[in-house]
Amino acid sequence: MNPMFRRMIWFPAAVMFFAGMAMAQTGAIEGDVKGEDGKMAPKGDCKKGQGVCVKIERTDIKGNYQTATDKKGHFFHAGLPLGTYNVTLEVDGKQRDSVKGVRTRLGDPVPVNFDLAAMRQKQEAMTKAAETGTLTKEQTREMSAEQRAAVEKAMKERQQAMAKNKELNDAFNGGMEALKTKQFDAAVAAFEKASTIDPKQHVIWAQLAESYMGQSGAKTGQEQTDMQTKGLDAYGKALELKPDDAAYHNNFALALAKAKKFDQAQAELTKAAELDPPNAGRYFYNLGAVLVNTGQTEPAGNAFKMAIEKDPTYADAQYQYGVYLLSKATTTADGKVTPPPGTKEAFAKYLELKPDGPFAESAKGMIATLDATVQTEFTNPDAKKQQQKKTGKKK
Repeated sequence: MNPMFRRMIWFPAAVMFFAGMAMAQTGAIEGDVKGEDGKMAPKGDCKKGQGVCVKIERTDIKGNYQTATDKKGHFFHAGLPLGTYNVTLEVDGKQRDSVKGVRTRLGDPVPVNFDLAAMRQKQEAMTKAAETGTLTKEQTREMSAEQRAAVEKAMKERQQAMAKNKELNDAFNGGMEALKTKQFDAAVAAFEKASTIDPKQHVIWAQLAESYMGQSGAKTGQEQTDMQTKGLDAYGKALELKPDDAAYHNNFALALAKAKKFDQAQAELTKAAELDPPNAGRYFYNLGAVLVNTGQTEPAGNAFKMAIEKDPTYADAQYQYGVYLLSKATTTADGKVTPPPGTKEAFAKYLELKPDGPFAESAKGMIATLDATVQTEFTNPDAKKQQQKKTGKKK
């Protein structure tokens, strides 16, 4: 055979041989992806950043590849040059898990599976172990640098939160103890400290308001006014944080009444009644009691009337309203006590609702007074004696 011809035949064969060797020097990576619900992940779209996308990055030389899961949650990427890779799982564009140091091989694909439910449980177990100081050496070794940093950060934040919570609880509990024993100065100091630690706790502001109002009771003049203003401001902050709390509106109203802001007090009680209709009568009765104690007779009478309108079966409100009406009674020239309409009915209603109540005897006495006639004519006791003397002289 012609040597030239032999060379021409051998050359293409050699080319084919080397091409086959080049093709054989690649591997593949495949795997299954389970979501946090334990089910196979749905089909992904890497271009749109939707669903599951698996990114494959070569670490020994530059090379980046990616593939998405199919409808069954399976991914497969062939034609990867033999080498070492980091395989990263992204869900909706966010990294969720990764496997480092994956070496491709000739022949069968290298399996790399992801189970987000198992991973979450494992991470939670690691975090809990780290927080309780029971992290095992195995768990520590299994952590990536990112996981270790995240756990350390979580531990630090938890320690800070625990220290903060202890300081907060100590201040709040100290304030409550002082408030119970009416040590208002100490209560104010404790709740002020608590409010600086956590200004988002509505209960702290409400108790601080109570403490300010209690403190104002021992003051006079401008100093008392200043304390009351602080109390009203604290109630305002409590209601900013929890505007649907009927009890806060009620207590705010009572504080406003002490500060002689009666229109605002009634507005707050109306709000409390709207939020808590079953207790509406009690809210207005409380206002009436505060007004009576501060000598505000007319506003007190209106409050007791409102309590009855909200709850006609509120016995104590009926009695107090009767007392208010009786204070406006007049006496006619013939000695008849004439109270405003509804006075006797209010006392009678109390006796109907609470025949053995604490005000029962008083109510009976009030009704008896209304049925009696008062002697209004003045008689001089000496006049009869003088008449008798005159009569004796005539004899």
